[in-house]
Amino acid sequence: MKSLLALTAALALGLGLSAVAQTLPSAPQAHTKETPAGPAKIGVIAFQVAVAQTNEGQRNYAEITKKFEPQRQKLKAMSDELDTLAKQLQTQGDTLSEAERANRARVLDEKKKVFDRDADDAKKNFQGEMQEMISSLSSKVYDVLEDYAQKQGYTLVLDESQQGGPVLVAVSQADITKAVVDAYNLKSGVPALPAHPTAAAPRSAPQSAKPATAQ
Repeated sequence: MKSLLALTAALALGLGLSAVAQTLPSAPQAHTKETPAGPAKIGVIAFQVAVAQTNEGQRNYAEITKKFEPQRQKLKAMSDELDTLAKQLQTQGDTLSEAERANRARVLDEKKKVFDRDADDAKKNFQGEMQEMISSLSSKVYDVLEDYAQKQGYTLVLDESQQGGPVLVAVSQADITKAVVDAYNLKSGVPALPAHPTAAAPRSAPQSAKPATAQ
């Protein structure tokens, strides 16, 4: 039943923002605006990280994970029961009658089907809520990024979190990730979560810099 335990563990970790991000729309073409003549000013941002590190993203992630905690606990209990039944059938199989062995195998199979269905439903519901939250948040962070880049006179901003993107090397002075996160936190007014040593913070956010629908 290792696969069942692994699935429960995945739900326990909240699947992570990075897993949800895989289903989000691709980034659109960059916006082109008139810029004054002069040397180009290029900035770099890890957009996935920026979205995840906002106070609002941290708060929403924690709220959704807490909401699904009872389902996680239920799935873990079901997984533990399946593991126990499977081990009993394996160790006691030789001492059981053929009819009893077949009955236990049938019960185990039926319980496994229920677990698989419940785990799949929980995973879909969790990912659905996470995707909706991230899509809305990434759109708002993008708006702050666009405003920040314009005010600071950036000619171009590259997303270094895009796999296979154009950024190979960037000096630290060109990285505007923290500046955009700070700007968004100031605009949103959402305070930082209190420090908690056991809290699992999201590590990455959506790959798209601007979802198809903005809030």
